[in-house]
Amino acid sequence: MNKPFCGKMGVQGFPTLKIVRPGKKPGKPTVEDYQGPRSAKGIVDAVKDKVPNIVKRVNDKNLDEWLQGNKDTAKAILFSEKGIVSATLRALAIDFAGVVSVAQIKKSEKAAVEKYGITDFPSLVLIPAGSDTPIKHQGKADKAAMVEFLSQVAPPNPDCPPAKEKKSKAKKDTKKESKSSSKFAKASASHKSADSSSAAASATDETVEEPVVPTESPDPNVKDGDTPNPIEIPVEEAKPTIPLVAEAAELQSMCLTEQSKTCILALLPKDESSDTATTAIASLASIHKKYDASGSHLFPFVAVSSTNPLAASLTTELGLGSADEVHLIATNGKRAWYKKYSGSSFGADAVEQWVDAIRMGEGKKEKLADSLLVASEKPSSKEETPGHNEL
Repeated sequence: MNKPFCGKMGVQGFPTLKIVRPGKKPGKPTVEDYQGPRSAKGIVDAVKDKVPNIVKRVNDKNLDEWLQGNKDTAKAILFSEKGIVSATLRALAIDFAGVVSVAQIKKSEKAAVEKYGITDFPSLVLIPAGSDTPIKHQGKADKAAMVEFLSQVAPPNPDCPPAKEKKSKAKKDTKKESKSSSKFAKASASHKSADSSSAAASATDETVEEPVVPTESPDPNVKDGDTPNPIEIPVEEAKPTIPLVAEAAELQSMCLTEQSKTCILALLPKDESSDTATTAIASLASIHKKYDASGSHLFPFVAVSSTNPLAASLTTELGLGSADEVHLIATNGKRAWYKKYSGSSFGADAVEQWVDAIRMGEGKKEKLADSLLVASEKPSSKEETPGHNEL
């Protein structure tokens, strides 16, 4: 056990899992505590959720525009039945970042599918730089085969950049020796000149040398004008959160009326401070904060307390499962549908993919029971009720 390393990583008990990702500044990675289940599947799912997504989602409308952009760069398109970008394709895009632009097109985009004659899904197509002639991948749709397929136009990026060569000790010693010799030569010349001047002065006058008075060493605790100011550690900003609703009437007015637009509800278990509940709330809060910071409007996210009478009704009516687990659902009262989050991890990346699919109107939606909705008064013509983006 490496105690200094463990202390630096904030490890206090064993076993402890940490997820380390590259940070914005070189040499300063982002370290996150893994709070999920200690199973192989749980750990693999958590790692997959952290893979950045630089894959472009293309459709019939913007395909030509995407193809015309950066003509000097090779392009790869995965035709898939799914709307969500897989971790494999995300990793492939990172391997060829800056070398091959990677996009994904859904099976429902008929014009694009017909343009490239796609009949099987998934199918990978490569378009070399400066060419309009596509090359279809004929092998297996796994990571190794696709990397080999794309490598015909350019090799993938290395896993780690080559380490900088350190200057040999011999060279350093040679430079030090050369520098020391130069200083010695200068000192000798100066000493010789001083001796000559001293000899000339002795010929006429006798020189009396004053005794050298020792001086005290400076106090290391005394601050002078050249002393740098101490580094101030900024206070960590409060973590973003989402509203917690415990009253049935408040939840109905926000998300469960016949005129309500899209809402994201996080149904919490009795133990609202559990790791899973905390992770889910933190993920939703960070996603909403991200959209707010960019000036984009996003439908409301609401945490529903287990003490809210509607929590049990929603869990039972929608067949969500155990009330001791966290359940994420999207609801739309006006169109009477709901969509459940089926992921096993509540990390921000996985949840954001689900939210993006809702924003894009992708995925199957279920019928929202009429018993869960209440009638709402229509706003008068003189007043307009502010709402959120309609899907």
